[in-house]
Amino acid sequence: MKGAFQISREIFENPIWNDIPKFRIFFFIVGNAVFSHEGVRKGGILIKRGQFLRSYRNLRDDLEYIDNRAVKKYSTSVIKRKIDQLVKEERLLIEDTELGTLFTVVNYDLYQGFDNYRNNNLEQRENSVGTAEEQRWNNNKNVKNVKNDLEEEEAPKSPDNPFEVYQQNYGILKPIISQSLAEWCNDLSDELVSAAIKLAVKRNGRTFTFIEAILKEWNQQQITTLNEARIYEESKSHLKKGNFDYGPNNRGRHEQPEREDRIQPIGRYRKRQRA
Repeated sequence: MKGAFQISREIFENPIWNDIPKFRIFFFIVGNAVFSHEGVRKGGILIKRGQFLRSYRNLRDDLEYIDNRAVKKYSTSVIKRKIDQLVKEERLLIEDTELGTLFTVVNYDLYQGFDNYRNNNLEQRENSVGTAEEQRWNNNKNVKNVKNDLEEEEAPKSPDNPFEVYQQNYGILKPIISQSLAEWCNDLSDELVSAAIKLAVKRNGRTFTFIEAILKEWNQQQITTLNEARIYEESKSHLKKGNFDYGPNNRGRHEQPEREDRIQPIGRYRKRQRA
C-alpha cells in the first residue's frame, strides 16, 4: 500500500503517544483506511472513505512485533480494550459485520487535508506575533519549576523491565515464569507487571502465584495504568494517601493475599493450593 497521511506534532503531547498498543492500533487503522472518495466494495459491503474492515484476530497478526528476538502479539482482549478506549475518545466508530469489524476514523479528512494544515499553520504564525513576548515571559517564570521537575525525574528508579525486577527480587527466572510474565505484559503492560512484582515483595509474597494473584485481580478490575492500580489498592486497603508506593523506602502495611507455595501450570492460569 502506497500513499501518505499527516500527523500533527501535537501528537507528542497527546496521551496516546505514551500508550504504545493504542498508538499502533489507531494509526494502523488510519493508514489502512480507504482513501478513495468512491469507496470500495468487499463481499457486498461498501467500505467508505476513512473506513477499514478487519477482524480482531487478523489485527493480532497485523500488529505482531519483535521483542528480545521473539515474535510477540497483543492479546485479543488488549486490542479490544484499546479500541473501546479509542471509541470513547471519539477517534473511532465501530460496527460489526459478517466479514469483521468495520472501523470508521472520525474526522478522517484531518489526516489527509494538507491544505487545511497549511491554513492552520498560517493562522498560527499570525497569532504567534502578538503572543511571543507573553510566551517568553511565561517560559522564564516557569524555569525554576521545570528544573525541579527534571531533578525529580532524574532520581534513581528501579528498572521498568519486569524480567529484571523479578530476578532482582526472586533470583533465577524459570522459563515457565518467564512465559507467564510475557503473557501478562501483553495483557496489561510492563509497568503494571513490574508494579505487581514490587507490591508482592512488600507483602512478603514468596512465589510467582502470589504475584499472579495481584495481576488477576487488576485484570478483573480492568486496571490499565499504574495510577489506577495505586488508587485501587489505596481504596481497598484504606491506606492514607501516598502509602501505596513501589519504592524501596515505603514501609506501609498492606493487606496480604493468601499465601501460595506451589505453581501448578495449567494453560494460561494456575491452580491455587493452600500452604
